[in-house]
Amino acid sequence: MNIIKTPIEGLLVIEPQVFKDARGYFVETYNEQRYREAGIEAAFVQDNQSCSSYGVVRGLHFQRPPYTQAKLVSCTIGKVLDVAVDLRKDSPTFGKWFSVELSEENHRQFFIPRGFAHGFSVLSKKAVFSYKCDNLYHPEADGGILLSDPDLAIDWQVPAEARILSEKDTKHPLMSEFASPF
Repeated sequence: MNIIKTPIEGLLVIEPQVFKDARGYFVETYNEQRYREAGIEAAFVQDNQSCSSYGVVRGLHFQRPPYTQAKLVSCTIGKVLDVAVDLRKDSPTFGKWFSVELSEENHRQFFIPRGFAHGFSVLSKKAVFSYKCDNLYHPEADGGILLSDPDLAIDWQVPAEARILSEKDTKHPLMSEFASPF
């Protein structure tokens, strides 16, 4: 397994070892001991999966304290652009974002610690997106940042007119209007 540190402290791109032969491939998607040795201390308690079509953009979501969540995410079918925004007010990278392409071809995973907003856009015809969370989801702690915030200027790699959004995701505040609880 290869761990790639990003310019934002705590965000990690993980490239698991993939064993390929004439039958297909095998990949170990999670091993608590190996991930702890790599510095990922999260104790995952909930797994989620979504299926979306091209142009769907989900995010930017987070859970407020005391229900914050770290996530280990991957794309098992198709291709997505995954994005994390640093919401930790004492971080030197507060308000900065990092993105990584996750796909069934590259088998990459993205570790997002607590204190980040998270979202993704679907770049393929269809995508199945999986994530492990280290805390249970609590609807009353749900929060978000507007994914089209011009100050963030995230390139979702999907034209604005082709984006498919939930109504909820069009009503989140701008970063400049957000008082971070992290």
